[in-house]
Amino acid sequence: MGSGKELDNFLTINELARRRGFFWQSFEIYGGVGGFVTYGPLGTKLKLNIESKIRDIFVNKLGIFEIESSIIAPGKVFEASGHVNHFKEPMVECLSCNKRFRADHLINEKLGISLLEIEKMNLSEIKKIIKKSKLECPECKHNLKDPAQFLTMFKTTIGPYSGATGYGRPEAAQNIFVEFNRLHKMAREKLPFGVIQIGHALRNEISPRQGLIRLREFTIADLEFFFDPEEANCDIISEVENEILPILLADNRKEGKEKISKFTVREALDKKIVCSEWQIFFMVMAKKLLLEIGVPVENQRFIEKLPWEKAHYATQCFDQEVYVDRWGWIEVSGHAYRTDYDLKCHMNASGADFRVYKEFKKPTEKIQYLVKPKMGLIGPKFKEKASEIIEALSKTPAEEIFESFNKLGYFLVGDQKISESYVEISQQKNMVRGKRFIPHVVEPSFGCDRLFYVALEYALKLKNNRIILSFPKNIAPIQLGVFPLVNKDGLNEKAKTITNNLRNEGFLVEFDDTGSIGRRYARADEAGTSLCITIDYSTLEDETVTIRDRDLWKQVRVSLSTLPRLLDDYFKDRLKFEDFGTFINSK
Repeated sequence: MGSGKELDNFLTINELARRRGFFWQSFEIYGGVGGFVTYGPLGTKLKLNIESKIRDIFVNKLGIFEIESSIIAPGKVFEASGHVNHFKEPMVECLSCNKRFRADHLINEKLGISLLEIEKMNLSEIKKIIKKSKLECPECKHNLKDPAQFLTMFKTTIGPYSGATGYGRPEAAQNIFVEFNRLHKMAREKLPFGVIQIGHALRNEISPRQGLIRLREFTIADLEFFFDPEEANCDIISEVENEILPILLADNRKEGKEKISKFTVREALDKKIVCSEWQIFFMVMAKKLLLEIGVPVENQRFIEKLPWEKAHYATQCFDQEVYVDRWGWIEVSGHAYRTDYDLKCHMNASGADFRVYKEFKKPTEKIQYLVKPKMGLIGPKFKEKASEIIEALSKTPAEEIFESFNKLGYFLVGDQKISESYVEISQQKNMVRGKRFIPHVVEPSFGCDRLFYVALEYALKLKNNRIILSFPKNIAPIQLGVFPLVNKDGLNEKAKTITNNLRNEGFLVEFDDTGSIGRRYARADEAGTSLCITIDYSTLEDETVTIRDRDLWKQVRVSLSTLPRLLDDYFKDRLKFEDFGTFINSK
């Protein structure tokens, strides 16, 4: 699978990336630091174009809100969300050289035990395997310390006070949840609505060794879509219900099978393979995003996560995976049904009310119970604990107290059993016109750096022993190259004028007058430039130029007066290169 089998894609991409300015390891003059990369001029443009694709699909076309918020958050945020307790990986340390490694990866590499099996193990089970197999440090062959859990979040202090703990966000989702009330108001207090955040996140990986696939600082796109669980139908599901999704089911994964099952959206919903219409809708959008950055459907799949693999906040989760030559199937996006987990956690921890009000179509009659503490009896009986008991009885919903009396015969406050004789219970009939509830959430989450790498690998081609980056034209870092045939007789000046005019029209243009025209074409192909425009002596006579296609290596001659319109139609998919005009010589 993948592209360009004549090449070692990983090595070729990394060499090309450094040489042409797509990306390289950060801090190289100090020996480099694993898990951090710098995107060069071409890489920055390509990455921004991929992020623009995400925005186009979700923000522009679906009307999803976008926010931007801080990377550092107070510790309370991630304590409430459960990340402090759950964002941990098993780690081992060498007794001699003190280097540290992920225990699960070490066992997988040395013993061949699948990561799926290791993920189910606790620390004591991992320790037994290491001892029994006599695993050693991969670097110096000495013994290892017992495994320990390592928190993979970057911890810091906010300001000069050591007690003001903060964390670098490991995802962009929590910023959205804590701002829910403001965002709900901006949605005119209506459900459903969605919010996306595209930005940097930090994970203190133990031993990142897969280039852009596993970074310590990376760009993530988290989209949280809020809806009423009682009215969970997706109103645009009909637009995608015949789309086919390739899914690796959990049952097959348990048996070690790699069999892909193909379901239409409607089939997957009817068979309860995917529980939420909104969740599967976003899975289809993710498939289309990958198609638009150059990954064919046959090299995509969705895997159903097993219970012990799912994030602590998810009830159902699918990972979208893409096949790459070096590592096989890698995750590029996750699709989780988070229910009301996050909003409820932050509501309980902060005291903020994240419930929304829903008015019923028809009012209903409801019996409401009223519980009034009998002060004269509670005081003498419970003495110093009386005020605590009275407060608990006053704040607890009457239905909950009444239910406890019916089931247990008492209501428990701390260690005190309060019988029904200490309260006065009455009931009244009310007309209920609505209710308050916590919305549910589905989340598609994309790793932008992984999408970047995937786009590079699937663009990589070899033609006549020349490297071409055959990007889809809407993500290519350079749309147009403008070249004077020679650097004299006014051609250079004319080419610069055309370059400026095209830039003013909004095109991404690179001017190049260095070396032979053939070398410039080769450089442009290697950078993924979609089209090259050559200015020659005929241009000075009749105001025409040649346009060369990167993938076809064919040229047409067009008038300068029609050039902006032709290019605009081409990049907006209204016109193919073959429709520009009659082909001239091919190069």
